Amino acid sequence: MRLRSAVRCVLASAALLSTPTLAANVSWTDWLTAPNTSSASGEITVGSESITVDYSGTGNHAFVQTGTGTNFWTGTAYTNGIVDNAPPAAELVALSQGGLVTITLSQPVQNPLIGLVSWNGNTVEFGVPIEIDSFGPGFWGNGTPLLNAAGTGFVGSGEVHGVIRRIGTYDTIAFTHTSENWHGFTVGIVPEPETHALLLVGLGVVGAAVARRRRKAARPGNPVASGR
Repeated sequence: MRLRSAVRCVLASAALLSTPTLAANVSWTDWLTAPNTSSASGEITVGSESITVDYSGTGNHAFVQTGTGTNFWTGTAYTNGIVDNAPPAAELVALSQGGLVTITLSQPVQNPLIGLVSWNGNTVEFGVPIEIDSFGPGFWGNGTPLLNAAGTGFVGSGEVHGVIRRIGTYDTIAFTHTSENWHGFTVGIVPEPETHALLLVGLGVVGAAVARRRRKAARPGNPVASGR
């Protein structure tokens, strides 16, 4: 009975670990170029692999940071959920004019993350389910993202800093937003190999327990081995 319970526990854990949400070390976008006032490109490095990230918007952005300038990713807003590491310093797209934003990835990723800086009073709609992973104090203060009734978007109450997760597997992320002075974002993913490693450890424990039980059952005189 104890063995069956252990198997059930690991299988339940495996179901959770089949998505990358339990692995907390995030690979964030390194923004590289901003050819005009409504687009930018960068890449996410996962091991030896690079995933291209392209952003375009129907409204102009205020600026794009490509590794230089003020670090707006400060405070505890980004690391009080599943994420261990805040986005790197001076890497973000600062939106200003509202409209449609489209983020295109060079390959599908599971449960992509979006880091937020200073989404103050902004109304945001993704059209698909999202989760609020974390929020709290940041560079410009504090605020709360309030999910809409459908769970597909949020309204920023105060200066929202934090991380949201778009549920599912996507190579395109689109959302609408409203205008303000500026509010920044970046994109991150949790590398899947970390999740797989955790899963293999759990399955290894169960496998070892099964093997020990079989060896015990095969010993001469054992009631199970003798069929009693």
